[in-house]
Formats: sequence, structure tokens, C-alpha cells
Amino acid sequence: MSEFWLYFRLGLEHVLDWLAYDHILFIVVLVAAYSFSSWKRVLWLVSIFTLGHTLSLFLAVYDVVRVTASWVELLIALTILFTAFYNLLSAKKREHQRNINVLYFSTAFFGIIHGLGFSRYFKMIFPDSSSKFLPLLEFALGIEAAQIIVVLSVLILSFILQNVFRVNRRDWILVISAIVIGILLPILKDTILAVW
Repeated sequence: MSEFWLYFRLGLEHVLDWLAYDHILFIVVLVAAYSFSSWKRVLWLVSIFTLGHTLSLFLAVYDVVRVTASWVELLIALTILFTAFYNLLSAKKREHQRNINVLYFSTAFFGIIHGLGFSRYFKMIFPDSSSKFLPLLEFALGIEAAQIIVVLSVLILSFILQNVFRVNRRDWILVISAIVIGILLPILKDTILAVW
């Protein structure tokens, strides 16, 4: 059981690490346009992201897929940027009017990309061994728990600002997305320079 908590905690802390905040930025912009009334849609989006994420994490750790780290970092930054721009362009739309099929597909694809990024971290912390399955699953569960913490934090903040302080929903989406883009631009510049 102590080994479970070790890998679970590593997954949890890796997502919630403020020095490696790209994952948090993605989850924030992914759910910024939603509220508690859309909890089923949010749950689906986060679950689809986690499935893609876990699948690519397994494939990369078992060397079925090999990727260049600099390209993965660039693609992760682009997924966050794409999601933030999607929010900017669709901020006027109601939650149920957003094209959910596009969101499901892009979220699964983005989950795959983010999982490839985590695979490098997992390979660094995990000693060479043939029994990677359980530690990898425990690590993925820690990542999922951290994502749920981020989702709940965003939804609670959104609820407070929109219902207590009467911030307009559209303004909330625009400001959050713009903040994320502002944080992301220097990261994107660095990842582009690393690729070229």
C-alpha cells in the first residue's frame, strides 16, 4: 500500500507543481467556459483527456511510441493555446451551444500529447524494471486526482465570481483565457526555439 501512495503522490504532485504548470493551464482553459450545471459535460471532457493521457503514457513508457521531448513540449504549448483561443472565439456561446464533438476529439488528442510529456518524467523516476504496470496505473490515478482538484477549484472560483460578485460569464471566460495566453507566450517562444 505504501508503494501505491508513493506513485499516486508523485502523479498528484507532478500536476500540482507550480514549476510545471502547463498541465494546470490546460485544465483551467478546458473548463473555464463551464459551470457546475454542466458537470456531466465537464466530467466527460476530463475523463476523455485522462483516457488519452493514460493511453499515451502507457505506450511511451513501454517504448511502443517514441517521441522527441522538444516536439512534445511545443505540442503541449500549442494545445493550451488552441484551447484558450477556442474559448476566446466561443465565449458568447452558452455551455450547451459549444460544439461538443470538436471538444471531445481535440481533448482526446491533447490528452495523448500531454501523456507523452509525462512519460519522460515517469521514466526518470521509475527504476528499470519489468513490472511497470501497477506503478504506472498508480501514477495515472494521482494525475487524475490532481486534475479533479484543478477542475473543482476553477468551477468554485467561477461560481463565486459569477454568482456572488456578478462577473459576466463571457468576461470570466475572456479574462481567464487571456491570462493563460499571457502566461503561455514566453513558454511557447522557448519551446519553438528548442525545436529549431
